[in-house]
Parts: sequence; C-alpha cells; structure tokens
Amino acid sequence: MTQHLHFAEAAILQDLNTYISRGRRINEQGIRLQALGKVLAAWLPVMTPSTLTSRIPAVLGLRTMALAEESQADITVELSSVTERLARMNPVETTLALPPSRINAPWAAVTPPRSGWALRGTMRDADLRQVAQEGIAEVAEAVPQTAGPHVVEQVREHIWSLPLEHRMPKGAAFGALSMGFLQDGEDATSTIHTHGKWVRLTSAGGFILSRAS
Repeated sequence: MTQHLHFAEAAILQDLNTYISRGRRINEQGIRLQALGKVLAAWLPVMTPSTLTSRIPAVLGLRTMALAEESQADITVELSSVTERLARMNPVETTLALPPSRINAPWAAVTPPRSGWALRGTMRDADLRQVAQEGIAEVAEAVPQTAGPHVVEQVREHIWSLPLEHRMPKGAAFGALSMGFLQDGEDATSTIHTHGKWVRLTSAGGFILSRAS
C-alpha cells in the first residue's frame, strides 16, 4: 500500500485542506482516503445513522483529486492527523505522507457503487441551497436549548430524511451546501443519479452520496 500520496499540483493539497475544514464543522468522524491509480477519492461523512433503528439517512461527501503517479491506498484516519500534516507542509510541496494511525469508522465500511448509475434529473443549486437553509432553520427552531442527544437525533431524523427529487433526502442538500459544492447563479444546476438504494448528487464542487436507512 502507498505510504505517500504524490499530487499532480500543490493547489490540490490546499483544496484538500479546505475540504477537510468544511467537514470538521459538521463532525469529527474521520476521513477515508481511497487512492486507485492516479485518482484519490476523499470521503467525508455528512450524517450517518447512530443506531440500527435510526431513520437518519447515510450522507457522504466525496471529492476526487488528481495524483501524479499510480497509487493504491484505502485508509480511514482522524481529520486532525491530515490537517496537522498539511499545516506543516511548504505551500509548493505536492507529497503528503499518510498518517500511520488508523480509525475504525462504521460509515467507511460501505462503498457506494462506482458504475451503473442512471441519470434521473437535475435540481437548481439555488433550490438545493434553499432546502438546506430551511432545514437548518427548522432543526434550530425545533430543538430546545436543554434538549438531550436523543431529542436532537429525532428532530434531525424527521427533517433530513424527508425526500426530495428521486428519493434523494433533504440531508443531501445540507451536505452539498455544507461542503461548499454548490455554485452561485440562477443557472447553476446539479444532476441526480440513482443506483439501487443509493442516490448521487453531482455538483460543480463535488459529489454527495446518500442512502436511506
């Protein structure tokens, strides 16, 4: 397995750092770095079911990044272990040493399919942004300041599991907004693909993959 990732450009590492920073605002459940050939797939969890009976959808963020050479790796590590390495690097460096310490994250054990997706339609980025912002406001309004984790989980389940287009949950819109994947402008759109229980939202900035629990 590759111990160092050699990126095609230094700017890609800066992009990775920004991507992780956005993910850390949501949770600290780690990052999955999956390198195959000259492509790195960087997975971040937006939301995942906390129990077997939870109705909250699994929503994952994905950015793909160009590598300079053939590589093979599939590890899940703490977000801080990557950001600390990036912070110590010279801005012109293109090689990232993979953290030696791994974590066991249940969300990273399932990989959405790579092929066989069917195009179902599109949604305007402005509409996705509005859905996400309204959902955030609904969660904030419905959760009392003294609410315990169980109440918060129930509210989030109710709001983010509601379906949008083609079984895509509202949580996917939240993920696209939180990860900075959506574009400004009335003409900006994202495409929706499905594969079995999975739904993929493809935006200018990256991918959101969701699956109902």
